[in-house]
Formats: sequence, C-alpha cells, structure tokens
Amino acid sequence: MKHSIKARFAIIFVCLMAFVLLTTWCVNNWFLEGFYTRAKVRILEMAYTEIDQVVAQANESGKGIINYYHDSYDPDFKNEGPVQKMFRTMGEKYNLMMILIDSTSDEYMMSTSGDPQFLKNRVEDYIFGKDMPQARVLRKHNNYIIQKTYDKRSDSYYLESWGYFSDNKTIFLISIPLSSIRDSVALSNRFLAYVGSMALIIGSLFIYFTTKRITTPILQLANLSEKMSGLDFEAKYTGDEKDEIGVLGNSMNQLSDRLKDTIGQLRSANEELQNDIAEKVKIDEMRKEFIANVSHELKTPIALIQGYAEGLTEGMAEDPESRDYYCEVIMDEANKMNKMVRQLLNLTALEFGNDDLQLECFDLTELIRGVIGSAGILIQQKEAKVKLETFDTIRVYADEFKIEEVITNYLNNALNHLGGDREIVITAEENGKEALVTVFNTGQSIPEEDLPKLWTKFFKVDKAHTREYGGSGIGLSIVKAIIDSHKKSCGVRNVEGGVEFWFTLDCYQEQGV
Repeated sequence: MKHSIKARFAIIFVCLMAFVLLTTWCVNNWFLEGFYTRAKVRILEMAYTEIDQVVAQANESGKGIINYYHDSYDPDFKNEGPVQKMFRTMGEKYNLMMILIDSTSDEYMMSTSGDPQFLKNRVEDYIFGKDMPQARVLRKHNNYIIQKTYDKRSDSYYLESWGYFSDNKTIFLISIPLSSIRDSVALSNRFLAYVGSMALIIGSLFIYFTTKRITTPILQLANLSEKMSGLDFEAKYTGDEKDEIGVLGNSMNQLSDRLKDTIGQLRSANEELQNDIAEKVKIDEMRKEFIANVSHELKTPIALIQGYAEGLTEGMAEDPESRDYYCEVIMDEANKMNKMVRQLLNLTALEFGNDDLQLECFDLTELIRGVIGSAGILIQQKEAKVKLETFDTIRVYADEFKIEEVITNYLNNALNHLGGDREIVITAEENGKEALVTVFNTGQSIPEEDLPKLWTKFFKVDKAHTREYGGSGIGLSIVKAIIDSHKKSCGVRNVEGGVEFWFTLDCYQEQGV
C-alpha cells in the first residue's frame, strides 16, 4: 500500500490540507490581532485628518468647532448638519468614541454614546500626567499620539488617539475598543477548525475517488504489461480515456499486436529452422546410412569378383569348364552391381524430381497383361501360378513406363517371396475416379513392425533369403518414389494366406483430357 500512487496522492493531499489549515490557524492566532490593530491605527489617523479639516473650517468661520457643531446639531437626526453627520457616521461605522474639548472655554463635544465626563477626565489625566493607565505608544505625531491602553475598570484594551488639532486649542480623545478582537480570533480559529476538518474529510474522499479513477487504468495497464510479458497478446486495454493514459493504452495495444505478429513470425521462422535442421540431420543420417548400405551391398560382389579373378590369374581353373564357371560368377556379380547402380540412379532422380513424368492415357489392364507375359520364363522357373482378376478396360492417366516398372517390381517381389500354394493374384479395379491395383502372393506374413520399413532403401526383412535371389532392397523404394511423384498412394498389408501390395492411379476421366 505504501507504494500505491493512490495512497501517496491521498497522503500528500491530506498533509497539504492539514498544512494549509495549520498555517491559517497560526497566522490567525499570531498575526490577525496585529493586522487588526494596524488597521484601526490607520482609522484613527484618518479620523484625525478629517476632523482637523473640519476644525480648521470652523476656526476660519470664527465660531470654533464646538459652536460650529452645536449650530448644526439636531437631536432627532432629521435636519442634522454636515458636521454632525460626519461625526455620527464615523462613530457608527468605526465604533469610535470621541470627545473634543475647547481649551479656552473648557466646553466639550461628544460624537458617540459614552460617558463624556469619563472621557473628559481621561484627556485631562493624559495632559497633566495624572493616574496614567497602562499604555503603549504605537504612533507619535506632532500634535497627537496613538497608544494601546488597558482599562482596569472594564478589563479591556483600547486604541486611543489624543492630543491637539492644528489650531492648538482643541483637545481631542478618540477611542476604539480592542476587547472583541481576541474573541474574534478565537472564534475564527474555532470556525476554521470545524470547516477545515470537514474540508479535510470531504477533500480526502474526493482525492480518493479521483486518484482511484486515475490509478484504475494504470493498474489495468500494469496487468496488461504483465500478461504481455507472459506472451499473452490476446488481452487488450479497453479504457475509453482520451488523455495520456488512453494514448498509452492504445500504444500498448498496438505494441501487443506487433509483438504478436513478430513473435508469430519468429516462431514460424524458428519452426522452419528446426525443421530444416531436422531435415538436414535426417539427410545426413540417410547419407551415412546410404553409404553404409551401398558399401555393404557392393562388398560381397566385389569380393567374389576379386576372388574369382585372382583364381583365374593364378591358374586355379585350368580346364575350360572351370574357367567358364569362374567367368559366369564374375559376370553374374557384375550384372548385379550394374543393376543396383542403375536402380540407385533411377531412385535418386525420382527423389530429387529430376526425372520428369511423361503423363499419357493408356490401358492399365493391357499393361498388366504385358508385364505378366514378359515375366513368363521367370514365372515358370518359380513354379508360380499367376492370375489376373480383371476383364474390363481401365484407362488411367499416368507415366506408362514408370507404372510398368511399379507392376514389375511388385510382381518380382511376389515371385521372390512365394510360399504355400505359390499363387499370385493381381487385381485391377476402378471406382470412377481412381484405379486400384493389388498384387497378392501366398507365403509368410511380414511382421507388423516391419511393414512401414519396407519402403526404406536397402531394408530387408530376411537378408539371407534376399541374398539368394540377388535382391538389393531398392525395388520397393523405387515404387514408393514413383507413386509419390504421381501424388497417389501405395501400401502393403498382411491378409489371410499371404501378403498384399497395392497402389492407386487417377482414372483418365478425372483428368478431363
């Protein structure tokens, strides 16, 4: 709470209000009375000046101020003269008690209510210096002085101005009571305390709700920045302020959107980079595996060729029959190496897209019959029974040469893995959009965990058996590459009595050619 802007605003406001109220109270208590006294002193000086002018006019008329006053005096104040009016106004307006005494005749004139004899006696005491009350001179002029006097009789303080007017024969005393100022100061301070307390409470509530209105959007912005730091860019500033906070909120919303887009792009780039790295690692592993597999596949034929060639060189085969046998082995192994190299080149071209497809329309059923006919001698050697289950013409749109290679590889694979009744069933059918070709052969099932691996280069379920018929483990990889280049599907599944390979092609009607 001590770090809250709202709390700090409230504390600062309360302290400021309390300071202002305390300062006002101190000023009232210590300086108001002095200010009041100086104001009254100026009133006494102003009263002297005005009365002195009237005295001068009275003397010029030859009557004197006393006679001049009595000539215009009206006890009912209905037809009062200017002199009477001036004295009455000054007395009522400034609460003055005045007495003027003609020193030549000892007559006096009162302008306000009061005890004229008391005032007259006090003037005489001042003049003759008898029974002087406690007094402190505040101002001293040529003809009069102004002093602050304490009256024991009334237990009160007065401001008094006494002396002579400029005619040097008119004595005066003007008195203003000061007793009320202290009560006024105390009352003013008490009233200020009540009003100040209420103002402090109301002001505190006002500043609390005002600062709450200011700090609420700030807290919302803080919460928004915290969510942004947690990469949550869905949160938005929803305030409708038009001030600096509103501008900041809109800027944070724009920042959030830009960060979201930027981080999204960075994530995409990072994912692409990770994929590229993974792909490069995979390619590198495949390259290492490829080199190892090629080396392994070439090792045996090279060793056989080298061994039989050395035997011929050393004369181990002296008779023609032995030489012919040695030469047949060398040629057979060389043919196997040549076949594997051609398959690898073909597969590489397919995988890297360097072997363009020659798409055309042809009869798939006729193509299958041609492949079976070409493999007739091999079928007889394997003692296999091959059956084609289709009688309709199926026209497809594909590369005829490569599809022939697919069917040939499937048929050779089935012949090399025959078992049981040694039957092969090739089926071709269409559903209007696609043609489906399946090649079934009787024999042992393939382990389920090995089915996805059959399309990998050089993978062999039974390596010894594969070596017997000269397989390299590349044929099915070529099938997969060819079908992928046609953007179609191929697969293998274990079925009752054997294994079934399949692939699909687009029918001619779907191509719209």
